Amino acid sequence: MRALQQRLLFFTIEIHPMKTWRLIPLMQASGRVQMAIDQWLLDQHCSGNHPPTLRFYTWSPVALSLGYHQHRYPDEWKQLIWQGDPIELVRRPSGGRAVLHQGDLTYAVITSGLSGNRMPAYQTICEFLIAGWRSLNVDLHYGQAGRSYIQNPNCFGTATVADLVMSDGAKLIGSAQLRKGDAILQHGSMRLEPDRELFDRVFGSESLIPTLPFLKGDGLIRALVDALTRSATDCFGVEFETRSLTESEWRTIYTLLN
Repeated sequence: MRALQQRLLFFTIEIHPMKTWRLIPLMQASGRVQMAIDQWLLDQHCSGNHPPTLRFYTWSPVALSLGYHQHRYPDEWKQLIWQGDPIELVRRPSGGRAVLHQGDLTYAVITSGLSGNRMPAYQTICEFLIAGWRSLNVDLHYGQAGRSYIQNPNCFGTATVADLVMSDGAKLIGSAQLRKGDAILQHGSMRLEPDRELFDRVFGSESLIPTLPFLKGDGLIRALVDALTRSATDCFGVEFETRSLTESEWRTIYTLLN
């Protein structure tokens, strides 16, 4: 009986092997650099030279990112200043509308092999966000906005079925995707401690700012990265190998900025 159990266990492992993803440690950099990293990771994964990847990052200096196809936006966005420093205007490789990256944490998932069209892929990936935030006692649900969201240049001005909203209606996470063949880059901003005055000045309207019932600052970010990494392990059925970008990888990424 023991020999039979061992054979069955071996068979199960062979049928459902644990996949290994790369986890890139939390990183702070400019928007241009962060977008170049995401683009490079997608290109490398698409060509079969890089495993699926999860990473978290913050933006310094403060930046305003535009969707790849977002060509209409206020001229004053080119000269925005906050706390004496220019706000970087950068274009994402993904779609969607403008996102103000101040007081937020960004996630990026690069993977492939997801079945279905855009929305099922969004929801497959977003499950780790829902589970991770739930472990911190924050319940999220998908937004309901229809096609009218296209008229709003502000990503956090409306919540579509690809976005995650708190119980009070405040949009906490806005996500965008880029597909290349069978590979997908999905990245999104989690609003943690946004400056209300800056947000209203950039977008010209008041917004519902999330209120989080726990830690703030670096403690909040560390707790969130840990919780989301654990939930990704469970939701995606993978294990993570933590590896920083190498000098060689950085050299290649910087060529994309020129």
